[in-house]
Amino acid sequence: MPLTIRDAGPGDAVACAAIYRPYVLDTTITFETEPPTVAEMAERIEQATRSYAWLVAELDECVIGYAYARPFAARPAYRWSCEVSVYLETGRRRTGAGRALYRMLLPRLVERGYRVAVAKTTLPNDASLGLHAALGFQPVGVHRRIGWKHGAWHDVAITQLALVTDDGPPAPLATSDGPPTPLVTDDGPPETN
Repeated sequence: MPLTIRDAGPGDAVACAAIYRPYVLDTTITFETEPPTVAEMAERIEQATRSYAWLVAELDECVIGYAYARPFAARPAYRWSCEVSVYLETGRRRTGAGRALYRMLLPRLVERGYRVAVAKTTLPNDASLGLHAALGFQPVGVHRRIGWKHGAWHDVAITQLALVTDDGPPAPLATSDGPPTPLVTDDGPPETN
């Protein structure tokens, strides 16, 4: 079956929360320690779609992963930068779904006026670093021993991608309040990372 990438909506909160839960409970990939409720996940989706983007990947009409952007930092001068993340169902890594999600997310961010995407990766995580490198993200540093989870300190690698390369003044950022719409259906075989 083809992989479909589309905008997320409130009805995707159940699937996104279920995908994210094992990352929170069983890994250090995220530094959250309590899985968000479905209501909390729905609020995150709503906030992201208003100013950034939140996309889901479907296979056989089931959500198998998602990618989104959120603010990089709170200060006003950072507003043209965003932090991006991708999460896939357990066992779906290295199937091409993460790459497909980012290939739709990153242009959407450019359309909205964002100029830099930042990804944070808890180390070690060769799969995530490889995915981001394949998409052009460049390493810019490592926060050493920055997070405490599962009884140990963890480093976080920071990579970033220039979405726009000119040095001119930025345009105003766009927002969207429209309904979710399908973006693309990929009828080809999934790519490998």
